[in-house]
Amino acid sequence: MPDLRDEIGARLQQLQEQKLLRRRRIVDGPQGPLLAIDGKPTLSFCNNDYLGLANHPALAAAVQESLARFGVGAAASALISGHSSICEELEIALAAFVGMPRALYFSNGYMANMGIVPALAEAGDTVFSDRLNHACLIDGARLSGAEFRIYPHGDAARLEQLLAKCKSRRKLILTDGVFSMDGDIAPLPQLLALCEKYDAWMLVDDAHGFGVLGPQGRGSLAHFGLSSPRLLYMGTLGKAAGAAGAFVAGDPVLIEWLMQRARTYVFTTASPPLLAGALLAALRLFETEDWRRRHLQQLIIRLREGLAALPWTLLPSETAIQALIVNDNQRALDLMADLLEQDIWVPAIRPPTVPKGTARLRISLSAAHTAEQVDRLIAALCALGEKYTAEGRA
Repeated sequence: MPDLRDEIGARLQQLQEQKLLRRRRIVDGPQGPLLAIDGKPTLSFCNNDYLGLANHPALAAAVQESLARFGVGAAASALISGHSSICEELEIALAAFVGMPRALYFSNGYMANMGIVPALAEAGDTVFSDRLNHACLIDGARLSGAEFRIYPHGDAARLEQLLAKCKSRRKLILTDGVFSMDGDIAPLPQLLALCEKYDAWMLVDDAHGFGVLGPQGRGSLAHFGLSSPRLLYMGTLGKAAGAAGAFVAGDPVLIEWLMQRARTYVFTTASPPLLAGALLAALRLFETEDWRRRHLQQLIIRLREGLAALPWTLLPSETAIQALIVNDNQRALDLMADLLEQDIWVPAIRPPTVPKGTARLRISLSAAHTAEQVDRLIAALCALGEKYTAEGRA
């Protein structure tokens, strides 16, 4: 029998040969546009801190106040003794912010979707998923035991064909609000219309839309002005909100069921109360510092105009996620390395995170970036575009 270490070692070598082996980089300093990598200051376009709140003094002060009041850990699951008064306050505030009756606070977005989908769908039901949905939606669907149908990215017409043929008693549509690797927005009005027509439900994972899209950052549903009892809305709190965690909001009956039956909620220690304090502060900033979203939109326009002449494809996106498709895994790694030599960090994203043949640089913009910092990135990429073209590597 082959040794397990030999088998795994061979697979790791295969990943290395395919230019798919990942590595971690050790970062020092608080989150922001400037990070220290190996002690070297680097201009970062890597993180999802879209509004620049991860290092905001108001969040730090709220953590200190909550720390003095509640201590560090929750010490138990929420259904035992881990649901503190400040977590209750946060759930009420989140529900009100997204315009839904009730919300449930999870430890993180992956755990949220891994709990929500199996609690709502089971054998005999059908789950429909956009091809480019985040892994946690896909894994939640597979865990549920329901029939799992994938429709082409953003293709409401194909989804309707699948729904029309479906005889299941319960139909659940899963979609990202903003797709994490492409940056485009799901056709939510069309998807909701299909829910109404075919008696289906929809879970929207708005990890990258919450705090950024819609009035005061109320999310992708608010961006389109959508409201329906058929909708469940999941937002993560470690991106635009600058802290950690996630929540799901919707009909009170469904939220109560999730509290009773979502295993990733029931069987885990509750989140530290100090995080709830930070998140309440973040919600207040969402409502009072709208300049952050306006500045972010200006940076998005500036970047797209500046990169328009590159030899690589910049995918259509009106969000903070800007994907520059370079196709080849090695080329993506080379471009990342070339930028790092100029103290600019943009991550190379390769399969299986994205489909084969679509390796890319994923540029994440933040309200904490300045126009001058974005111009620096534009100049570096344009120079690399000219260099790679001249060398026949573009």
